[in-house]
Amino acid sequence: MSTDLFCEILAGERPAFVVHSDEVALSFLDVRPVFKGHVLVVPRRHVETLADLPAADVGPFFERVQAVARAVEEAMEAAGTFVAMNNHVSQSVPHLHVHVVPRNRKDGLRGFFWPRTTYDSDDEARSYAAAIAKALARD
Repeated sequence: MSTDLFCEILAGERPAFVVHSDEVALSFLDVRPVFKGHVLVVPRRHVETLADLPAADVGPFFERVQAVARAVEEAMEAAGTFVAMNNHVSQSVPHLHVHVVPRNRKDGLRGFFWPRTTYDSDDEARSYAAAIAKALARD
């Protein structure tokens, strides 16, 4: 396994506010969310970009992304979600990851300008992760 930040989280070497974990992917809160409830979905297999993900893994991985998008929308009572990934350019961690960001009309997000926020405490982050995990479990 590589030594990037997400591989360290996958290995349990770094903490994360986990929303869901299975044999395909790990989903956890972004520590610098665009909006609270912003989740990252990463494949367990270390690949740097979408082009590197084996074709057989694409469907199962995006089934997890789809489920997380539904759960974020429900748990955050959002009007929708913004689902995105970077490949190389603007990719802050060299491990494939998909951003699932809760959205509402007039929430201030314009184009690709991503203002960042923080959670007030670990307890607050834990409560967001738990709400999304609960919605995901209903799926």
